[in-house]
Amino acid sequence: MIAAILTAALLSSSQPAMSAPPAKPIVIAHRGASGERPEHTRAAYELAIKQGADFIEPDLIMTRDGHLVVRHENEIGETTDVADRPEFAARRTTRDVDGVPITGWFTEDFTLAELKTLRARERLPALRPASAAFDGQEPILIFDEVVEIAREGDARTGRVIGIAPELKHPSHFAALGLPMEDAFVAALERHGLTGADAPILIQCFEVGTLERLKARIDAPLLQLMQAGGGPADRPDATYAEMATPQGLAEVARYADAIGVQDLMVVPRNDAGRALSASPLTADAHAAGLKVVVWTFRAENLFLPVQYRLGDAPAGHGDFEAWLKVIYALGVNAVFSDFPAAAVKAR
Repeated sequence: MIAAILTAALLSSSQPAMSAPPAKPIVIAHRGASGERPEHTRAAYELAIKQGADFIEPDLIMTRDGHLVVRHENEIGETTDVADRPEFAARRTTRDVDGVPITGWFTEDFTLAELKTLRARERLPALRPASAAFDGQEPILIFDEVVEIAREGDARTGRVIGIAPELKHPSHFAALGLPMEDAFVAALERHGLTGADAPILIQCFEVGTLERLKARIDAPLLQLMQAGGGPADRPDATYAEMATPQGLAEVARYADAIGVQDLMVVPRNDAGRALSASPLTADAHAAGLKVVVWTFRAENLFLPVQYRLGDAPAGHGDFEAWLKVIYALGVNAVFSDFPAAAVKAR
């Protein structure tokens, strides 16, 4: 029953009449309750489930020996203690990732066993010192462990906890001889998550990955977009073009939803003030696509000017009021670092 509700609310490719907005947008815990615990850790995911999140989100990257591990990026200097580990000092290097040179430590240079010796850290310690207090306590997870956490959450809460995995830099890994899509589909098959009604929402910024997954599985797919740039595997395309009615019709060929940066649905001026909503939500619904918006954070630094309280970047603003503005647009789901607030606001 709960799975059917989730499917109807977010995952179905059929679009209900849009005379009224969805009554209950889905809350996706962005890397877990990552505003309160180091991201992508068991503690972050379990807290998000306790706070009422409908889905938990793992970002997926690959190890040298072909395992799917859960980190925001393949560069792990920001989110683990690898820089403090002398045995790995020589692995610090510079790599080109999707056309951008990055210096640090990369998961593709480590085996899973080596990565399991590292411990997670808060990515934004200056903004989130309370979360940073949990540094060093948790290991890096693999995708299978996040599936287990969700299913444990099912049993504990009596709700179906969905999973929203994002495949990060699949073209980069493919060029290294690490076919992410094959490893991912195999994992979905192991866990029975390939069906159209599976409690999963698969995300990627790249187009080709989603097109190929469409041919291999029936699980719901989401095309990620941001306010600038374009897909790494489509150098002639921009996300701005993909967000037009014509572009959205093309996306609807292979995806069930779009996942867009909040600036794309409510632009801001140069002073950081939120402006009137764009037509993107309505245009996407007209194309038969669900609309998911990212990423909602409580700190003043991330909020439009009119929702900030005080001058401290780390201070929390009127986060719930901002979320209610987004919900009122008729979006189908949001990603939030603070799922408790997102649940309360809806």
